[in-house]
Parts: sequence; structure tokens; C-alpha cells
Amino acid sequence: MRISLQIKNKASGLLCSAVACLVIASCAHNGANAPSSIPDPLEGLNRQTLKFNEVVDKSVLMPIAKGYRYVTPAGGRTIVRNFLQNLNSPVIIGNELLQGDLDGAGNATARVVINTLAGFGGLFDFAADSGFPYQSEDFGQTLATWGVGDGLYLMLPLLGPSSLRDASGRVVDSYADPLRTYLFNIDRDFLHYTRIGTEVVSQREDLLEIVNDLRRNSFDYYAAIRSAYYQRRQAEINDESVINVIPDYDDF
Repeated sequence: MRISLQIKNKASGLLCSAVACLVIASCAHNGANAPSSIPDPLEGLNRQTLKFNEVVDKSVLMPIAKGYRYVTPAGGRTIVRNFLQNLNSPVIIGNELLQGDLDGAGNATARVVINTLAGFGGLFDFAADSGFPYQSEDFGQTLATWGVGDGLYLMLPLLGPSSLRDASGRVVDSYADPLRTYLFNIDRDFLHYTRIGTEVVSQREDLLEIVNDLRRNSFDYYAAIRSAYYQRRQAEINDESVINVIPDYDDF
């Protein structure tokens, strides 16, 4: 009965995401008319949300990230990052296939096989040394390859910058993650949230200097984040080299 209920909830969540995606699709742009920036009709609300996020970040996340860096050597932080990336492999492979990128799917599959078997469960990234670099893929990128436009810009509470399309993608990726489904079905959902918390701390630590520089040097911090987010997502969608310039917390 419990498993049946969870399957029903999963289906309801996917249905809601699909409806949201259909709404976004009505605003899709073709390649010839692709926008140079992301629409922001909710700027006033988004700015207030950013203020809230800044309070949380400066009082909670940033101190934790600094503490994590202080007590964990660089090699240990790399091992944690490798392990988390390996856990996300099924979602990456699924999105590569949905995008019709067979080479990308093959690369992601080779990575998870090599790193799981030779890299002690993904602790070491031997796949990258073998010519299989890590490349993150999510359902927001998949929707973009299907021609779905960004929709409006959103500053999500705690989760940071996003778009209507990418926020919908977060939900789909979360429900499509087989590890999440497995942990919830065996009443080990606390392990899922532990994984999420570890991902947030790891990524925030990796961006300590970059976020500080952005805060210090931006004339309009909100506009700088919005522009950086849009440029980063465009680079990811086009499979171009990405330089992290803003926090990008993983899917819940």
C-alpha cells in the first residue's frame, strides 16, 4: 500500500510538471528569434527573495561552507564531489537519451561504469583521466533542446536563480531519480536529504571566492546574478565550456 501511494504521488508530481512545461512551451522561441536575455516581469518579488536568500546564505550556508573547507582537505572535497556526481549519473544518462545525444549518453554510461568499478563506487574520477569528462545534464536542458523557451526568470527561495522552464525541470529530475525513489520506498528518505545537503555545502564551498567577488564588484548584484545565470544556462544547453559564476544548487 505504501509503495502504491508513493507511485501515485510520483505520477501526480510528473503530471503537474508536464502541465507546467506545456505552459512554458507556449512561450518557446525558435533559434532564429532566441532572446539575448531572460524576461523578468517579477523583478520586484525576485529582488525581495534574493534579499531573503542573502540573509540565509550569509548567516548559515557561507559559514558552513567555510567550516567544511577548513576541516576537509582539498583531496577530500574532491572525493565528495566525485561521489555526488557519480550518484547523479542515471539522471544525466536519461536526459542525454531524451535529447537524442547518443555520444553524451555513451560518455555518461562509460563514466559511471569506470568510476563505480575502478573508482571505488565513484570516489575517484578515473573516467576523466581515460577521456570521459563529466558533463551535467538536466531536464531543463532537455526541454530547451526540444524548443521550449526559458519562460520568466525566477529567484527561488533558498534554491536561487532559475527560470520557469528550469524550475519545472528540477521537479521532473527529482521524481525521475531512481536513487531517490528507492530510498523513499525503503523508508530511508533521510539519506536522500543528507545527499542534498552535502551537495549544497560542496557547491557553496566551491564558489566561496566567486560569490564574494560578485558581491564586491557588481554595481547591481541582482542584475549580475540574473545575467550570469542566463549565460551559464545557455552555455550548458549548447554543451559549451561553463565557468561557474553563481550558486547553482542541485535538485531537491
